[in-house]
Amino acid sequence: MKSKPVPIFYKTLFTTIFAVNAVICSAANIEVPDVLKTPTNQVVILEAKAEGVQIYECKTQQNDSLKFEWKFKAPEADLYDTNGKIIAHHYSGPTWESNDGSRVVGEVKEKYSAPDAKAIPWLLLSAKSGSAVGTFAQITSIQRINTEGGQAPTEVCSQTQIGKEARIPYKAVYRFYVLKK
Repeated sequence: MKSKPVPIFYKTLFTTIFAVNAVICSAANIEVPDVLKTPTNQVVILEAKAEGVQIYECKTQQNDSLKFEWKFKAPEADLYDTNGKIIAHHYSGPTWESNDGSRVVGEVKEKYSAPDAKAIPWLLLSAKSGSAVGTFAQITSIQRINTEGGQAPTEVCSQTQIGKEARIPYKAVYRFYVLKK
């Protein structure tokens, strides 16, 4: 008996489903260091992959006006659901804003060096303000984990570059927590 060839559409569909499931499984299995774990009375309500840039600005060093350095200015990223659809934006504050208009502003509580030495640290943030309704309503904690890239430029920052911005690509997984009900 001769088998029929599988149309390219189905091959692409199955490959896509497998890739999405692999991403979901790998994000769910990320080992989070104890210092970044949330209290036991909190549960994950949303996990999203982020892709964007960390923005740095060339500035005078705070304690030596004759030296210069790249200082972190702000993040700028999109957050994606498991289907690859943009569901939120991340920007200075640090702030996360959902497509429904709800927002949460975080405050860094803990940092942990990323396993990848070229990546920005993993973080635990507490919500210092947020929306009453919507996707980001009642958020209590946020984790930034599984980071890739985003570190300050390695090139020297000089007086001629004061005010210049560098936009360094990064990726991360963000987990948003609420109190258990």
